[in-house]
Amino acid sequence: MVLPLLKLGTLALKTLSKPVAYRLKRQAAYAPKFRQFIVSIAQANHQITTRMQRSIYSHATDVEIRPLDEEKAVQAAVDLIGELFVFTVAGAILIFEVQRSSRSEAKKEEARREQLEFIIISGNEEKKRRLSYTSGTS
Repeated sequence: MVLPLLKLGTLALKTLSKPVAYRLKRQAAYAPKFRQFIVSIAQANHQITTRMQRSIYSHATDVEIRPLDEEKAVQAAVDLIGELFVFTVAGAILIFEVQRSSRSEAKKEEARREQLEFIIISGNEEKKRRLSYTSGTS
């Protein structure tokens, strides 16, 4: 049951990230500083991923890596930011769920402790009653 809910949650997050990516793309068209910023992020990401792929597949690593053209860089940056949004929301949900589960478990543990104390106190009172009953009849 958890797996279908996880898949549904992932789908919902991806669906929510699309409007965010669209707004970022529109923002990049209107704000030149923002556009330059996300292009630089995309170019850095392109450089890093290309180097990693070359080293993983044992290709020549000393060959120059050509930069992406500006439109591809904007698209790559918007996609990257959209994915970061998805993972950030998923991480926040995960942290929230762990904290909620921890609080729930703490409440259950407290209830068990109180129940155990009640049993111990009840048992002690019963022992006292028995002792007073047996000592009173002797």
